[in-house]
Amino acid sequence: MRDGFVKIACATPELRVADCDYNTDKIIDMIKDAYSAGVKVVCFPELSITGYTCGDLFFQSALENSANENLLRIVRDTAEMEIVSIVGLPFSYVGKLYNCAAVIFRGEILGIVPKTNIPNYSEFYEARYFAPGFESDFDAVVDGKNVTFGTNQIFECSNMSGFSFAVEICEDIWVGDTPSVKHVNAGAAIVFNLSASDEIIGKSDYRRTIVKAKSGSLICAYAYADAGTGESTTDMVFAGHNIIAENGSVLAESQLFENGLCIADIDVYRILKDRKTTNTWQYSDHNYTINTFDMCVSEVKLDRKFPRYPFVPSDKARLESNCKEILTLQSVGLMKRLGHIGCKSAVVGLSGGLDSTLALIVMSHAFDMLHLDRSGIIAVTMPCFGTTDRTYNNACRLAKSYGATLREIPIADSVMQHFKDIGHDSDIHDVTYENSQARERTQILMDIANQTGGIVIGTGDLSELALGWATYNGDHMSMYGVNTSIPKTLVRYLVAYEASVTTDRGLSDVLLDVLDTPVSPELLPPEQDGTISQKTEDIVGPYELHDFFLYYVIRFGFSPKKIYRLACTAFKGVYNNDTILKWLRKFYWRFFSQQFKRSCMPDGPKVGSVTLSPRGDWRMPSDASVNLWQKELDSITSANN
Repeated sequence: MRDGFVKIACATPELRVADCDYNTDKIIDMIKDAYSAGVKVVCFPELSITGYTCGDLFFQSALENSANENLLRIVRDTAEMEIVSIVGLPFSYVGKLYNCAAVIFRGEILGIVPKTNIPNYSEFYEARYFAPGFESDFDAVVDGKNVTFGTNQIFECSNMSGFSFAVEICEDIWVGDTPSVKHVNAGAAIVFNLSASDEIIGKSDYRRTIVKAKSGSLICAYAYADAGTGESTTDMVFAGHNIIAENGSVLAESQLFENGLCIADIDVYRILKDRKTTNTWQYSDHNYTINTFDMCVSEVKLDRKFPRYPFVPSDKARLESNCKEILTLQSVGLMKRLGHIGCKSAVVGLSGGLDSTLALIVMSHAFDMLHLDRSGIIAVTMPCFGTTDRTYNNACRLAKSYGATLREIPIADSVMQHFKDIGHDSDIHDVTYENSQARERTQILMDIANQTGGIVIGTGDLSELALGWATYNGDHMSMYGVNTSIPKTLVRYLVAYEASVTTDRGLSDVLLDVLDTPVSPELLPPEQDGTISQKTEDIVGPYELHDFFLYYVIRFGFSPKKIYRLACTAFKGVYNNDTILKWLRKFYWRFFSQQFKRSCMPDGPKVGSVTLSPRGDWRMPSDASVNLWQKELDSITSANN
């Protein structure tokens, strides 16, 4: 439960229809299994004590009495386990029978929740047996004790902020006005659904879509526990399709027709963060009863996977689809800007590196959208002290392949004159030595844009903006930055996608060679063998780590400790913990100290959920202190020692 993680489970046990003793044995066994796995809340299917398909047997007092007796047996037999169990049973209240969920913890029934929507169509005829639940919460008497009965209940852990849940039953998710809407508005971070959804062709896809959509639109986790193969097959077949989703993504899903536990780690702090930043989510208690329970906040062994590249989909088909869409978004953004100002010329500094290559790709697509001749793209290569033959040749080949106008303007003499003017020793390879080259290049690009009636297209990416890895008023500046919301780890895939779809073999070859070239600003002289001497990641750290940090800092506002923990999990076997901590410290220091560069960054299109534009998603004072974050990082160091 540390860092906001709560391990939950959906359970489909073996079942015999109307055999409450047998079913309860299996339920208790699965509660024990879930407890051993570190689960804090386990949810069983609808009417799990009796079975869903009992038919008119629900009217038999023997079945109802056995269900009640076995409910109490579950309460007794799990009293020593610190796990919340949610089980389904028929329950009588003031003369009516209800399809209910009983919430059990440490020898007590915290509440009983009746099903709101009773289906009575097609293969379902529940209205024959069950009355619909009601919102007002009253007390029912179970084993001589008062227990809250009604739909409007929230179950909340008093020891952990954000750990709260509510319950709805099967049909409640399939209707338009689901009870979960009110549950979530009343504060529930997790919604558990006890279900008995029969399986027919195509229903599993539809069910998955509904659960994903519900968790996304309500900003919650949604756990759907489904009845399995033990139910009667007189007229229906049940598959035990358990699904756990969070904020629109499926975290865990069971195989159809297999009983067992489906377990996932829910991040309630992530849910709370999204609710805080989404002003359209509003709290409203709707006269809810809050049932609190005390649960020790303990360490959670995370089974949840955290992708090393959160900006890059792991599924190949989705990645290709995303790349196509992102390139289109970038190109449409530039197309609109060029069309608005009636501009038929655009200037880019083409270095032969990844970022400028991506910018050229976008410019080419934008010109095609506007039906403009690509010769209006002015690609300028400006070799200087650190330029290598490899990047120079690739820049020339790229410009030719895309039909751009190539201009070569060596800047060494101009930079040397500038050193002379300001009295700088050219043998001193310091920040002045490097930034003078970047600013000279930017001056040339701006002046050529004036000459041609065009605009300068920026090449800097999101990762560079986060780290401030740009020369202020040098490559930091342009009239429109097409890569401003593209992280470095994603740039590679966009260029690779372009290489895969082009029919020009020569263009594909040069794009692949650009991908194979080390990332470098090439501001220092190359090695004696002509290879690049200045590698960016040797200086600022691995971009794959920084992009990981960036995603969780900006997208979810996680603490340094939590981000460190996630990174150690995601990059286990790639980087040791000390290395991750080293670069996390570097990330925070650079992120805070370089905000002034982001405060005046050029326009550029948003294409993903994380951007740093001061006019859009990120507003931060340039003189904000990093001390709080560094202090927490220092505590990690102390703990490691």
